[in-house]
Amino acid sequence: MKSFVATMARAGRRFMSSLPALFGVLVFTFLLMRVLPGDPAVFFASGPNAGKEEIEVIRKQMGLDKPVPEQLLLYLYDVSRGNLGRSLMTGQSVTTDLRDRLPASLELTLTALLIALVSAIPLGVLAALKPGSVIDHGVRLFCALGVCVPTFVSGLLLIYVFYYLLGLAPDPTGRIDVFTSLPPARTGFLTVDFLLAGDVDGWWAAFRQLILPAATMALFVIAPLARITRASMLVSLGSDFVRTARSVGLSWWRIVVTYALRNAILPVITIAGIVFSTMLGANVLVEKVYSWPGVASYALDALLSSDYAPVQGFVLLMASIFVVVNLLVDVLYGIADPRVSI
Repeated sequence: MKSFVATMARAGRRFMSSLPALFGVLVFTFLLMRVLPGDPAVFFASGPNAGKEEIEVIRKQMGLDKPVPEQLLLYLYDVSRGNLGRSLMTGQSVTTDLRDRLPASLELTLTALLIALVSAIPLGVLAALKPGSVIDHGVRLFCALGVCVPTFVSGLLLIYVFYYLLGLAPDPTGRIDVFTSLPPARTGFLTVDFLLAGDVDGWWAAFRQLILPAATMALFVIAPLARITRASMLVSLGSDFVRTARSVGLSWWRIVVTYALRNAILPVITIAGIVFSTMLGANVLVEKVYSWPGVASYALDALLSSDYAPVQGFVLLMASIFVVVNLLVDVLYGIADPRVSI
């Protein structure tokens, strides 16, 4: 119990030390949006043919009529109160838009990460148990293909095969088909909400919509997870404690699972945290291919229309999630190996 409390205290100190980095991200994103080409007031005032008075009204509404330092101070004050601004695309507050869309991105990313871990860890272990064999070369080739093929290409290929040719997948048109009623919103995860509502047919419909985009994302991140698992397992299998375990007559399966894999899993935890943070912010191509209503596609649409507030809110959200995920990884690392202090 004491060790857990000490771990949480250290995690709290790490979080406090991350606040200056979050502040720097906030200021940098704000300034970057102001130097990008294009005038958002012209875009939202119905194009370049809009009247000057209409453009000035939009500019005043967005606060662009004030000097940049004053805009920055006002923005920091609003953020400190939990106000991330209002999106001119949707007419809603950015906080509301992100809250509505974040569960879709989290559900997709967590499912993809689960698929990747379930696939990558066994592949990495098999490759490490038979180095230089056909299995090892096959795993490495599969990993290379997964990294080389862009996600939008693999997504389109999966749609072509499983939807167009085989007819096994539903239309790639979002989280749910038009014939299924949404469950009561409790968690925002449709598969969970359908289960809580006791709607098995709805859960199956949501799961079928989810599995193909999740598999597309998983294909891209299986490679780093499998490679780090293979490398860590090779080091563990060649260590002294494995040789000692073999000399006392323990079964090979117990040695691999209990001793070698337990020690090899520590770097995998670190990479999984980094991969998750990267997937959550970089899955915009998957969201666009499958019409998935997540935060990444929302931020891209806002960026293309020079809608400052959603982009700034998205970057702040991703930076915050990155900090939290890294703290969680540190805690899990300490639980897996009590000798590690964060």
